[in-house]
Formats: sequence, C-alpha cells, structure tokens
Amino acid sequence: MVAARAGVSRTTVSFVLNARAGSGIPAATRARVLAAARDLGYVPSAAARTLVSGRTLTVGFVVCDARHLLTDAFLPQAIFTQVAHARGFRVLVEAVDDPERPAAYQALVRSARIDGMVVMNPRRDDMQLAELIDSGYPVVTIGRPPSPAGHMLDVDNVLAVQDAAAHLLRAGRSRVAHLGYGSPRYATVAERLAGYHAALAAAGLAADEDLVTFGNYSADSGATAMRALLERLGHRPGRPPPFDALVCGNDTVALGALTALREAELQVPADVAVVGFDDIPTAAHTAPPLTTVRMPLLEMGEAAGHLLFELLESGPRECEARLLPTELVVRESCGTASTVFG
Repeated sequence: MVAARAGVSRTTVSFVLNARAGSGIPAATRARVLAAARDLGYVPSAAARTLVSGRTLTVGFVVCDARHLLTDAFLPQAIFTQVAHARGFRVLVEAVDDPERPAAYQALVRSARIDGMVVMNPRRDDMQLAELIDSGYPVVTIGRPPSPAGHMLDVDNVLAVQDAAAHLLRAGRSRVAHLGYGSPRYATVAERLAGYHAALAAAGLAADEDLVTFGNYSADSGATAMRALLERLGHRPGRPPPFDALVCGNDTVALGALTALREAELQVPADVAVVGFDDIPTAAHTAPPLTTVRMPLLEMGEAAGHLLFELLESGPRECEARLLPTELVVRESCGTASTVFG
C-alpha cells in the first residue's frame, strides 16, 4: 500500500524505511515514501526490519549534562523523535554526565545498541566524542562538535548575542553584565560569552569580568547567580544598580535573574534592561515580557533528524555544518519598542 501510494516499487519503500546505506534514492522520493507511510499509519515490523537491515532500529538523543532535560528549550528532542518515528526508529534519550569516564560513548553505543546519535550541546574538550566522530560512527551534534570532522546543526551564537547586546548599547545602556546558563566548557556557552565580549569591543568598551557570572541551567540557578553577583558588586536595595543591562545565555536562567533583580528592588527595564536567549513559551509572559533571541528549535530538531538518517543511509561522508537563522524578539524587558529583527 505504501508503494502504491508513493508511486514507487516495494524495493524502494524497503530501502527508505530501512535507511539502507548506499541506496542512492533521491531526497524527493524518500520524502514521498515517508509521507505515504505516515498517512497510511504504516508501522514496519521491528523484528523483520532488524533481520533485513542488521540494525537495531534505535537512535540516541544524547545530552552531555542531565540538567539540560530541565530546561524549557528542549524542543529539538521532541521534533527529532517525530522524524525518527516516521522512519520506524525508536529514540533513546540518554545523558553522558561525565564525558571523561573511560569509554563513556562507546559503552552507550554497545549497551543501548543504537545505530547513530544526535548529541546536544557538546563540550569543547570532549575528546571521547571527538574520537567517536572521527571513527565514522553516525553522529550529528546540535552545537559545535569537538572534532572538525563532525556533522553539525547550530546557530551563529556569537553573532546572535553580539546583536542582542549591541541593541542594548544602542539604546543607551553602558554597563552590561552577562549571565551564562552553564559552564563555558560547553561550546554554546563559550560562544555566547564571546558574542557578549564582541559587542563590548565593537562599542569601544572594555570587558569587566567582574560583571560575568554563570548559572547551572535552571531558573533557580539563575536567581542564585544573580544574587551572588549583586552581593559581590556591593549592591544594596535602594542604591543605584551596579550595571544597567544584562545579557543572559538562555531564557531559563533569565527568569531566575528577573526574580533576583526584583528582590533587590531593581526595576526592569528602568534600572536594568534584560535580554534572554531561546524564546521559550513563557518568555512572552514574564513580568515584564522578556526580550530574547528566538532559536529555530523546530527546524533544528527536524534538520538534525534528517541529517542523521542521511548518514545512516549513505555512510560516512564529508562533514556538513548548517547554521540556521535567529531573530531578536524585542519586548518590554529591554526598554525599547517591541519588534522582531531577523
């Protein structure tokens, strides 16, 4: 039925649904077969497909810190799962909390018996992941990989944060703080910090590392880091703020920062303008609504899934890096008129 619906042979359907390597089937034909299977509600027999393909029919979605699972911007996982299920694959979500543990990724590949993986926000110094990528195992990273041979989906984090910080500086802010959402050992955290520094340099302002702090993914950690920063800078309620703008590494820690600023009797945006990153659903409903960089989360999860299955079908190939566009969504928290810059 799938073959008739898609207008192709049964062999073509088998190759597509089994992600057969080296089949040479055009992308348009694959898309037509997958759409026909989805429309007909076709679910291949896992046992039969395993015998035919020699695969486990399971792919992994791997995070390098379990705290990623607590953030609201984890939408790529859900979209990737949809892409995998459309091809009859299951998705195993795993956390590799200690990439330095011997054979951390190899143990995951062996014990979970997965055919390939998408890795979210890898660490820059994760040599085990680099070795796995260099071995030719099918890996796609969301975020810059630790190996130049890696296949990657990402946004230009440096430019996105630079533009957000520059918007605050053009609005008259002059002392800008930065709250990262995790350790700068992670590539995305480091790139967003670099964007903050680039904006200051472009405006002729010296970077003050006393204005930089880091959370640990959650809103609570953002509040804790902001309270500690204000205390370190000697702020007391009723006194002028030690900075007049704050660029946050993601929206989740920004939510906590808003709470801490409110506790310190600092008004947003009158005293401190605040910008986040991701545009999670609650960002438009904070008090005040949060200015943020909108991530193409749906597109990122979908593209990561398609790229991984292309690797499963074609085998090792020259690395591919795709940068997707972001938008600056201006709301009340930065003290300027609401708009969207793409």
